[in-house]
Amino acid sequence: MLALVRPVSSSFFRALSAVPPDPPIDVARARAQHAAYVDALRAAGAEVVFVAAADELADACFVEDTAVVANGVALVTRPGAPSRQAEAAAVGEVLARYLPVTGMDAPATLDGGDCLRLGRRLYIGRSSRTNAAGVARAREVFEPRGLEVSEVPVAGALHLKSVCSPLGDDHVLVLEGALPPGTFVGVTEVVVAAAEAPVANAVAVGGTALVAAGFRSAVPLARAAGFEPIAVDNSELRKADSALTCLSILVP
Repeated sequence: MLALVRPVSSSFFRALSAVPPDPPIDVARARAQHAAYVDALRAAGAEVVFVAAADELADACFVEDTAVVANGVALVTRPGAPSRQAEAAAVGEVLARYLPVTGMDAPATLDGGDCLRLGRRLYIGRSSRTNAAGVARAREVFEPRGLEVSEVPVAGALHLKSVCSPLGDDHVLVLEGALPPGTFVGVTEVVVAAAEAPVANAVAVGGTALVAAGFRSAVPLARAAGFEPIAVDNSELRKADSALTCLSILVP
């Protein structure tokens, strides 16, 4: 499995956040955490591929939002935040080395953080960053390739995967009370307590799961779903409203 990542930019202290972080973002600490994340991906068995740094793009390390990869194709997105739309082109160029790439045009917007795949179903969150035209474009790309696209309303969170994430094809971490009952079909929901919200976002690579360090439930929940956990500290990166999945694009 490949894992695309992108370095933390020198302007990361200006990254988007719903509430200005206090204390402010420490770029050096964020870079150290990102390096540990990359090491964890490699320890899990992923081949890490870097997209070139872009110091002028504050949020560029959050590559997940710029493309959705599934069933042998990459959909390069048009992120919902205008300041982030310039991030996608370089990611698409790297992905094109490995698989066919397609894109989307205005007025469609879609953030990869709103896209969660479980088996043959792709769930897409309708958040403030992903609009109806973005969901429609994803349907055009992925349904002919055998994926059923299901739209999920997102309220009170930046992205769908701010409150849930897949552990393989048959388990999904879900923050308690964050989504309507029955959102996910035919899978086992692993409920995360509201007090430990970052635990609801994990990165599954083979039989390993990267989980948020510093939370009591992260390791046992991953193990209960059949994964060997690696705890990764992303506390500085989270100041920009991010989570662990935001930092990579996995290419099977």
